[in-house]
Amino acid sequence: MRRMALLGQRMRKKVAMNNRELERSIEAILMVVEEPLSEVVLAQIIERPTDEVLAALAKLSEEYEGQERGFTLKQVSGGWRFYSHPDLSPLVEKFVVDGQQAKLTQAALETLAVIAYRQPISRARVSAIRGVNVEAVMKTLVNRGLVEECGIEHETGALLYRTTNYFLERIGVNSVSDLPALAPFLPDIDGLDEIIASLTE
Repeated sequence: MRRMALLGQRMRKKVAMNNRELERSIEAILMVVEEPLSEVVLAQIIERPTDEVLAALAKLSEEYEGQERGFTLKQVSGGWRFYSHPDLSPLVEKFVVDGQQAKLTQAALETLAVIAYRQPISRARVSAIRGVNVEAVMKTLVNRGLVEECGIEHETGALLYRTTNYFLERIGVNSVSDLPALAPFLPDIDGLDEIIASLTE
């Protein structure tokens, strides 16, 4: 009997660990998505049953709301995505407006550099290269007039971004071809484009 009880305890612990790993996987993916992602697509990526993914999404959404976090996990337009909590929208708006007069942060400068040298590029690919969610930073760059939408990526349907003429004016060049060569500032690695491509696929 004691052995059976121990076995049952281990099984429950294993299931709990698996569920937590599922939730962590969902959070990691949704941190970098450009558009709402359906539970079906998430299930394919994580390789777990759709009903398990849907249950985990609902659980996470309920937990975030119960913890009174500054963000919510919502299902919109057939997909799931993180959003700023509606109660904090005045604060978010203030941040965006005030940011017009503030200097660009290091994160914004790094994101702008990625766009400048890899344009046209989607927000998801920028996130993949930098390894962080760049949604807020991208909004800042767009609001500042430094970056603009320039089309759709055919493979994914994601919006593409490029630098603007105002960006060129601010840094004092006539075109992006006049930007300083990036190679001297990079490690001596062969096939850098292939490496970056592998990170963004």
